[in-house]
Amino acid sequence: MKFVKNPSILTACLLTAVLGGIGTLAYSPFDLWGLIYLSAAGLIWAATLPQRKTALWATFAWSLGCFCVGVNWVHVSMTQFGGVPLVVSYIAVFLLACYLAIYNLLFSYIAQQFQIRTPFALAAIFTFTEYLRGVVFTGFPWLQFGYTQIDSPFAGIAPLLGVEGLTFFVMVVSGCLVLLVKKSAKTTASLATLAVLCGLAFATKFIPFVQIDKQKQPLNVSLVQGNIEQKMKWDPAHFDYTLQTYQRLISPLLGKSDVIVLPESAIPALETQIYPLLSQLQQVAAEKGSEVIIGTLYQDESEQLFNSAVVLGKPSQPYNLHNTMRYNKHHLVPFGEYVPFGSVLDWMRDVFILPINLSQGEFVQQPLFSKKRKFNMAICYEVIFGHQMQQNQQAQQSDYLLTITNDAWFGASIGPWQHFQMARMRALELGKPLLRAANTGITAVIGAKGEIIEQIPQFEANVLTAQIQPTKGETLFTKTGSWLIYALSLFCLILSFAKFRKK
Repeated sequence: MKFVKNPSILTACLLTAVLGGIGTLAYSPFDLWGLIYLSAAGLIWAATLPQRKTALWATFAWSLGCFCVGVNWVHVSMTQFGGVPLVVSYIAVFLLACYLAIYNLLFSYIAQQFQIRTPFALAAIFTFTEYLRGVVFTGFPWLQFGYTQIDSPFAGIAPLLGVEGLTFFVMVVSGCLVLLVKKSAKTTASLATLAVLCGLAFATKFIPFVQIDKQKQPLNVSLVQGNIEQKMKWDPAHFDYTLQTYQRLISPLLGKSDVIVLPESAIPALETQIYPLLSQLQQVAAEKGSEVIIGTLYQDESEQLFNSAVVLGKPSQPYNLHNTMRYNKHHLVPFGEYVPFGSVLDWMRDVFILPINLSQGEFVQQPLFSKKRKFNMAICYEVIFGHQMQQNQQAQQSDYLLTITNDAWFGASIGPWQHFQMARMRALELGKPLLRAANTGITAVIGAKGEIIEQIPQFEANVLTAQIQPTKGETLFTKTGSWLIYALSLFCLILSFAKFRKK
């Protein structure tokens, strides 16, 4: 018991580093969702150790274990496509983990400063430090605990409170487990809290926020997975191969599918360079009665460059470079699609992947209209930002969610699977089917409860065709976003600080 309550710094760091790393197994592709409670308990145990120095070092160790293992896939793009030496790439991963650890250290520091031990108050603090992690320097909200619960019995919390609400739930349950192990609270009370909390969480899955909209006809949608290797994608010598691949995959679909979706920057060239090709596709698709949504690299009249998506094949709206319905990506990848801090870090363009800076689209944009249906769009990385999709859904009232991506940057690592899991959460939160077209996979159709309806294997040129029925109704999260979980967290903090001042 002394080991649990007051370990040495070395012992605490070794244990928490292991528990942090184990948490990766709770995410896709492993999906051992129950392990996140053990991992999160390790973080809470570290943050609430009696000696502040031990608590902070153990929290730092937990964070290194979590992020060095969980986001190690970042090094793949640097070594395979950026020419960065392997050692340097792992140093970059370590530095990223150190940066992400800052937010957990803030969580631990606040818990120590105010002697907070109650699970609800700890979950509230963690909610706000995770919020900071998701917005500072444009944010990197990867590996939020809530994503692990999408296939758990408690997934029904997401349509109410979003992934942040699920993370709050994980922290409260894990905090109760820590109290039980430490025996620093009455066992009966902790067990009763766990039972009531888990029972309520389980019951949320039966709340019927949305239903199939039988008044609308289903769409016959085809998602195209070109499987163009990243090393080949921007090589001019392989341009014809890319065109032939997509022509071979698309031709049989024209006239049979209502909507055909191609992945992010499907044809590796500026839209101005392939304007005749897109105009031809517009004409053929319109004649056949199909519409095509394709990812492009678009340069506007002021020469700003956007990661974009455009709709082709609408008979009433012929394709025009600057007046066609399109979506421009808002949330760009730091050091991937732009270099932050302007000229200060401009030298890093040669180290990282893209030697260009892209421009941002608007935060809230008009939906893409195709076949009289609205599509709430997110390109690649930005699908991990639930607030953005929620705000767009609230404004648009779209029928479907749509994301196009190119995860070929990260090869056969776990990164694309974690990305896929986060996209599934958006469908669950908003109660809308989600369509995902990825260059090398994972291309899939996701149901309104976050379930995988159909998917095709990674790393093969293929097409997924399915009939998708829209839903009607709104989840509570669609209406309120994350404000409810923030309000609950604030209430828990006020109660906790009030008790602290009475001591």
